[in-house]
Amino acid sequence: MRRIATIAAALVLVATLPACAVWDRFAGPSGTPMVALPGQVEPVHSAVIVHDQAVFRVTSNGCTTKADILPVVRPSNDGPIITLRRIKEDRCREIQPDGESISWSFDELGIPSGSRLSVDNPYQMPPA
Repeated sequence: MRRIATIAAALVLVATLPACAVWDRFAGPSGTPMVALPGQVEPVHSAVIVHDQAVFRVTSNGCTTKADILPVVRPSNDGPIITLRRIKEDRCREIQPDGESISWSFDELGIPSGSRLSVDNPYQMPPA
């Protein structure tokens, strides 16, 4: 009987361990759930971090501006992580083959000068 209880406890433990990993992915640093963010994650065609500037090339149909993209910065042990979110859809019809270049200074992002910055957006090849 004791052996069955031990096996049952091990099975419960194995079944619940993945939940810890899932909770960590959706929880903030304090363990509280993160709030929903506006817009959608924006694929980037390129990202360059140099001289305390973060420069991104994003898809544009001709009307994308800096105000249409929201940079979300969150802390991590390896330095800040930035995620670009599109908050306004570009409904123009003049597709820009090279996309639109948008940049933010570290000051604008609230990041200390010289910080190592990671980008959390998916990479997308520019349209051919």
